[in-house]
Amino acid sequence: MVILFHIIAALISIMQATYLFFIPSKRQLRIAYALTAVTIGSGTYLVWQSKAHMVQSCMSGLAYLGFVSLCIVVAHNKLSREKL
Repeated sequence: MVILFHIIAALISIMQATYLFFIPSKRQLRIAYALTAVTIGSGTYLVWQSKAHMVQSCMSGLAYLGFVSLCIVVAHNKLSREKL
């Protein structure tokens, strides 16, 4: 059940980050932070609970985190430029 929650949270988070990349807003930025935290938290729990292979889990997590972080940073920079 947790794995299904984790997959759904990750997919929603990726969609949210992509939306944020194109149409940034402060509210959407907070939602992206929360979804990222939920996904990382549930992934950490799954690795801890199932004693899965750390290398495979970490590589997938790093790819996810890299994409989402890139979208968040770009959106944050766009919002910063709008304030000036």
